[in-house]
Amino acid sequence: MALLDDADWTGRIFTGSWTTGTGGEPRQAVEPATGDVLGEVGRAAPEDAAEAASRAARAQRDWAATSPFDRAAVLSRAAALFERHAAEIGDWIVRESGSTRFKSGIETAAATAECTEASALATAPHGELLHSPMPRVSVQRRVPAGVVAVISLFNFPLILSIRSVAPALALGNAVLLKPDPRTAICGGVVIARIFEEAGLPPGVLQLLPGDADVGGALIDAPEVRIVSFTGSTPAGRAIGARAARTFTRTHLELGGNSALVVLGDVDVPAAASCGAFGNFIHSGQVCMAIGRHLVHESVYQEYVEVLAAKADALRVGDGYREDVQLGPIIDRGQLDHAQDLVRRSAGSGARLVAGGTHEGLFHRPTVLADCTGDTPAYAEEVFGPVACVRPFSDVDEAVALAADSEFGLSLGVLGADLGEAMAIAGRIPSGQVHINDQTFNDDAGAPFGGVGASGSSRVGGARANAEAFTETQWLTLRRQAPTYPF
Repeated sequence: MALLDDADWTGRIFTGSWTTGTGGEPRQAVEPATGDVLGEVGRAAPEDAAEAASRAARAQRDWAATSPFDRAAVLSRAAALFERHAAEIGDWIVRESGSTRFKSGIETAAATAECTEASALATAPHGELLHSPMPRVSVQRRVPAGVVAVISLFNFPLILSIRSVAPALALGNAVLLKPDPRTAICGGVVIARIFEEAGLPPGVLQLLPGDADVGGALIDAPEVRIVSFTGSTPAGRAIGARAARTFTRTHLELGGNSALVVLGDVDVPAAASCGAFGNFIHSGQVCMAIGRHLVHESVYQEYVEVLAAKADALRVGDGYREDVQLGPIIDRGQLDHAQDLVRRSAGSGARLVAGGTHEGLFHRPTVLADCTGDTPAYAEEVFGPVACVRPFSDVDEAVALAADSEFGLSLGVLGADLGEAMAIAGRIPSGQVHINDQTFNDDAGAPFGGVGASGSSRVGGARANAEAFTETQWLTLRRQAPTYPF
């Protein structure tokens, strides 16, 4: 049986236990590769967000009181359902977000892993016994925060939603999910359907496919105590400022311009393979994609040549109908942004050695060599398949160049001398570091997040998820009430 029966969702505004939407005409779900309309998704309005938040607060009380073992069972069933429906979900990811089969497989596997991790989180110990100078039991424990709003992005729509949805639910919270409007099916409807089938009670997870005004209404809702947002740094700054007015906690996973440091003792073809994958996966539309290739001068020319050859050999096309490594850019606005950066970079003196062209939304993987700090595509986050390569002469220069960015999401260091690589990693601010690997890495059991303009807080792994989606409570217990001198 299909997870998404057309009769259940196509051509109407969502209503029911897990969706809401009265915001006007449904939004068309469009396939970037062809421009074909895949269906229609209900559109929520700001007033829907307020109503959903109130409903979620009521549902959350019962969900928090549910046995952790019963919550774990729901998450376990969700994991099994993601695995069972992986092929169908993968098709939606490919078609709606412009993915390849390889990339959609990463997402469906991650969704299963996130729910599996969350099922264990539900029954994990969440407290400590404290020493007290008083004759009492003193405990520090984690309790559900209440209602969590999850606002996710289009590029890895399933992962970026489920990464917060699953642990928040496991820990006894209710969740309001607002996926990116461009990927409302694979970033929202799929998840809602999975948890409906897994037996999640009504109201605990609600889907609000809407625009930025809906996200703003979620932030303002007094019932929402945590906002987990993935998106651009400017949007993250605005969300953080807005949430601060109501003392709402935020988890912000924002932009990046990650560096790959290539030392002089590397195997150049292997290094260029890491560089190509970390830069061009999903056409570079990845927050932790390599934005800056910093290469030792002794291997610089060879690295540029091999990277350019790999870029030229990559197949770009419709990932649903062809065997390709890169699909389309999500929309015209994102394509124009990438093209503008390439044009301005070439005009400022960078050497275009591969790509630089596009047909429709299909952008060729592009390599720009001899970049400097003034090269626009080097200095800014491209969010497209553009590699910027720059030489360095010694380790101190490499460290200075890698650290010279407002972002600090991910870092890769390639080199045969592990001690030197570790020393370099310790000198560059970054939320995550991968030695002898590229920057695109994500594990359900590991904390994910950045520093600086790349965001705040961490989501992922038992400890970080518990900190992200619960409140710390101090609890004491006496055998009987004491007598005070009042």
